Amino acid sequence: MAFHLRVIHLLEYWAARLLLLGVDLLPPAAASRWAGWLGSLWWTADRPRRRVAISNILRAGVAGDPAAARAIGRAAARHMGTVLVESLKSALVLDDPDRVRVRIPDDVQAVLEDPDQGLIVVSGHFGNWELAGQWLSRYKPVAGISRPMNNPRVQELALSRRPRHGFRMIPKYDPDPGRFIKLLGDGEILALLVDQHARQGLDVPFFGHPAKTHTTAAMLHLVTRAPLCFATCRRAAPMTFELTLSPLIERQRSGERNADVEAILLALNGLLEEAIRRDPDQYLWGHRRWRRRTE
Repeated sequence: MAFHLRVIHLLEYWAARLLLLGVDLLPPAAASRWAGWLGSLWWTADRPRRRVAISNILRAGVAGDPAAARAIGRAAARHMGTVLVESLKSALVLDDPDRVRVRIPDDVQAVLEDPDQGLIVVSGHFGNWELAGQWLSRYKPVAGISRPMNNPRVQELALSRRPRHGFRMIPKYDPDPGRFIKLLGDGEILALLVDQHARQGLDVPFFGHPAKTHTTAAMLHLVTRAPLCFATCRRAAPMTFELTLSPLIERQRSGERNADVEAILLALNGLLEEAIRRDPDQYLWGHRRWRRRTE
């Protein structure tokens, strides 16, 4: 590793340690305000990501002009800082029944209560998606998918501080192609985020614009017949959330695989769009959701 990259990784590591120290020492409300301020500072400092976010917000049509888009983007950056605090202090939320208002349809509830039935739960980088996974793990083990961070020091630190419960993260890239099928066969929950650019994905409209979308959730549903639903966990007030699961999304195989996959992804994207339109400041706008075909 080049010397300058080692220095950058070391600085990032100690910045992360400082952030965690502040989270640990401050009470939840103060820690959330501090993390929100850091998110706002990041918004100001990271010009390339800020431009991507503003462009995405305008393209999605949730703001009518650049000034409104900038306001939403800054609020979303503060939100993402707060998500960190909420995730690290999740026990304060999960142990208080008044902190999470839950809406679960009867068909999904039946799957959650069946120890032999796996479930695919899809969401996006909206609200506090990690808190949703931790809450659902009270029913059965939940496995989320993660890509290793570029900084191995920060990666190790993050893993050491992640609340365990029945919620665990598994690597995005793994040589075992059947691991998801086995997980579902064991009656676990597979939690997938489907709103980032998928280089080998399917072009599916997102806010009216084609976006390369991950097909894993749809393919697993069609192949294994494992139940599939969509979830959001929006912040309704400080350290208070609304966890909503959709009714089961079912698609019978028609013999046209791409058409079946696209129909499922259209439904999932539509549910995510609905949540974002309601609370655009609780979405991660800074990733490049729409890219040119050459990228």
